[in-house]
Amino acid sequence: MSSVANNPLVSDGVSSYLLEVADAVNTTLDLNTLLQRVAEMLKRVMDYEVFAILLLNEKTQELRVRFQVGHPPDVAERIRIKVGQGVTGKAVQLREPVLVNDVRAEQNFINSALGVRSELAVPLIAKNKVIGVLDVEAAQPGAFNQEHVRLLALFGSRIAVGIENARLYTRVSRQARQLTLLTEISRELTSILNVDQLLKRIADLVTRIIDYQMFSILLLDPSGRVLQHRFSLRFKESVHLKHEIPLGQGLVGYAAQHKQAVLAPDVSKDPRYIVANPETRSELCIPLIYKDKVIGVLDIEHTKRNYFNEDHVRIMTTMAAQVAIAIENATLYERIASQEKRLEQDLALARELQFRLLPQKLPVFKHAEVASRFAPARQIGGDLYDFIKYSGEGVTAIAVGDVSGKGAPAAIYAALVSGIARSHAMEEPGAASMLEGINLSLAERPIEGQYVAMIYAIWDDAQRILHIANSGLPRPLHCRAGHSAMINVTGLPMGLFNHATYDELSLHGDPGDAFIFFSDGILDATSSRGEMFGRERLERAADVNLHLSAEDLVDKLFTAVCEHAEGVDPFDDQTIVVLKVKETSSAK
Repeated sequence: MSSVANNPLVSDGVSSYLLEVADAVNTTLDLNTLLQRVAEMLKRVMDYEVFAILLLNEKTQELRVRFQVGHPPDVAERIRIKVGQGVTGKAVQLREPVLVNDVRAEQNFINSALGVRSELAVPLIAKNKVIGVLDVEAAQPGAFNQEHVRLLALFGSRIAVGIENARLYTRVSRQARQLTLLTEISRELTSILNVDQLLKRIADLVTRIIDYQMFSILLLDPSGRVLQHRFSLRFKESVHLKHEIPLGQGLVGYAAQHKQAVLAPDVSKDPRYIVANPETRSELCIPLIYKDKVIGVLDIEHTKRNYFNEDHVRIMTTMAAQVAIAIENATLYERIASQEKRLEQDLALARELQFRLLPQKLPVFKHAEVASRFAPARQIGGDLYDFIKYSGEGVTAIAVGDVSGKGAPAAIYAALVSGIARSHAMEEPGAASMLEGINLSLAERPIEGQYVAMIYAIWDDAQRILHIANSGLPRPLHCRAGHSAMINVTGLPMGLFNHATYDELSLHGDPGDAFIFFSDGILDATSSRGEMFGRERLERAADVNLHLSAEDLVDKLFTAVCEHAEGVDPFDDQTIVVLKVKETSSAK
């Protein structure tokens, strides 16, 4: 095998050649194309056997082979040469060519190609900064002379700026592509709200950045002390890993505890590494940080040493910020969805219980009929009504109430009031006494902001007499002969004042009369123009439909309310109870 041409170019030839080199270098910004051209053009004047261009990593101060001919590919890929180390590292350190005629006499020599006896390394300097080294090697000693040194130095000076420009262009282009990719990834990740689907998609998207072989997403448990595997891939196959990693242990635990990326070019040389996959040679751990709090770690592994680099660290750190937001959003969404589902179940049960607390059957009288309807503004409401049988034939209490507030709290308070009313009913108090008793019981167990307005009426069917007391509900109607009149009975809501007293009225019901009890949700029903249904409309609807049965009268009243408030969601619960005295002929 030949080594190097022995006949140096004449001066004019060198000038012409160097101009040609400059033109070739300046016509491309693709680094791979440029380095290939450099190798070909140098081959015209130096018949090298081993050739390499090594570029300097300023951060690590290491040289890495970027292009080579004659080196074993696996050696060239993994070799890292510190500044000052070997012939090439020495050339960078001295900023001048280094010629070794016989490497056997060179203590600093790094043997990366078999049979090498002589080596010439020339630093590549662009804008007064060393960016790399041009290195040629030969099998025979003394293969290179000072003419080769001069020629290679001139050659290097011409290509250095071109290599630096191409490297910068490559870096900028790669960063632009990476930013575009990160934007696409961020947009896609934020649209996935299922955690398991999100984690799988993250694993898919990371492959567009790094062609990993092993990948895991670990999330911090609620205690904040342990990282748990939530998703793992091994050679593109999903695996389930159960072992947990305490915070601070291993590369993953270190990344989480210190909130910083961990790059391990060779895990066997990193004391923090804990063997989990025997195939792993290099590993990259990126913490997932949301609002300055670590929520997990992205763990990426490969079977090759030195597989991951600083570019991977940079782009994955940027991506991890988006991943952390997406995971936190998806986790929050699932938590809220779970809470909403549980709340819906609780509300459904509460609604069922509320309707179970309402009378399942209407009382049956000889001289009167009863009808009722309850429409909550929400799934459950705070209105209540009940029918309580007293001793004596045809004596029944009618309770209609409206608890402050809406929803579950109001429904629970309404159940409390109903229970208190039934416990007092065992003593069969009068209407006013019942309200006073309920008020005292509520005063014994006060609940801030809660009170109840209630009408308590006792119907004596044999006498056709209604005894009635009111604690703040809208005054009921007494409808007779097509005319409705308010029953002027009022009082303070129960649960606000410990020693409130209530008045009681007694009314006689003639055949065809109707007593209508209702909550304020009926009067307050509002139209799309902002007009409330009001008492006047209620009285008019009652007068027009008084000839109907109690059940039909309730239907007509509710229909009038719904037609008035069409297109507007009810703001308050709506309840109507009608007690209608039967006509004389039907009562016989």
